Amino acid sequence: MSDLISADRQTEDAPPLLPAGSVLIGLLSFAMMDVAMKRLSIDLGAYNALLWRVLTALVLVSILYLPRRPKMPGPTARKVHLQRGIIVVFMSYLFFWGLARVPLAEAIALSFIAPIIALYLAAVFLGETIHRNAIYASLLGFGGVLVIAWGRASGDYDEAALLGIGAILASAVLYAGNLVIQRQQALLAGPMEISFSQNLIIGAAFLLLAPFFAVLPDRASLPYIGAGAVLSVISALFIAWGYRRAEAKYLINLEYSAFIWAAIFGWLFFREPITWTTVAGALLIVAGCYLATRRDRKLAHIETTAV
Repeated sequence: MSDLISADRQTEDAPPLLPAGSVLIGLLSFAMMDVAMKRLSIDLGAYNALLWRVLTALVLVSILYLPRRPKMPGPTARKVHLQRGIIVVFMSYLFFWGLARVPLAEAIALSFIAPIIALYLAAVFLGETIHRNAIYASLLGFGGVLVIAWGRASGDYDEAALLGIGAILASAVLYAGNLVIQRQQALLAGPMEISFSQNLIIGAAFLLLAPFFAVLPDRASLPYIGAGAVLSVISALFIAWGYRRAEAKYLINLEYSAFIWAAIFGWLFFREPITWTTVAGALLIVAGCYLATRRDRKLAHIETTAV
């Protein structure tokens, strides 16, 4: 675990086998965390699910981070931590609110549209050029979203599921902004500082509403809260370890394995069927992400930092 926490800042031309395995373990852990959070969101609501999981994760990260006596982040780093933390507060709430109403595989598939949106946000806020591929990618991604939504709307009309899709898409827009800010944040702080500051800011934000919305979890929810917190920290550390030891071009396509885990876990734990519209929509979105990032793969890196 100490090797995971310590940041190896040297870039070596090592075979990507171990980094790839580390990223896959991180993605598997993140998918398992989504299972715990979906159950908590159904039982407690998205707000309480996030409140108790983030506070538990903050305790765990503090145990790992604070004994190292880290230096206080500089003003620029504090500003970026705050900006990203505020975005993640709304992003995470919308995602888990939608996740309680949408099958796990559909939610993950819809979230894949975030890297395409990030291309346009990077052009607006960072002055980057939008290439022709990005436009074609947007059409593919939008088509994938329409296929998934059409599959939801056809047959028995499920208004709650359509609202869930809308919440997840809104979360994806915020997630794209999170990706843009994250690029700057990664240059200013290490993964442990980022995880600690992010959980601290998000936890403080949710605590402000605690007098109005917080409820004590029952005993049956405690294992899910603990599992969600532990898995979120494990996921962040393994993914950070992998991406520090291999180039993104070797690891980027592994991110889409999350859809496979989501489909398996959704069926195992919630008996959620996998429809052809979900698979077709996911393929269109992933194809769009691949096309959009042929020139700049780093923009498509879906960093699954624990929140």
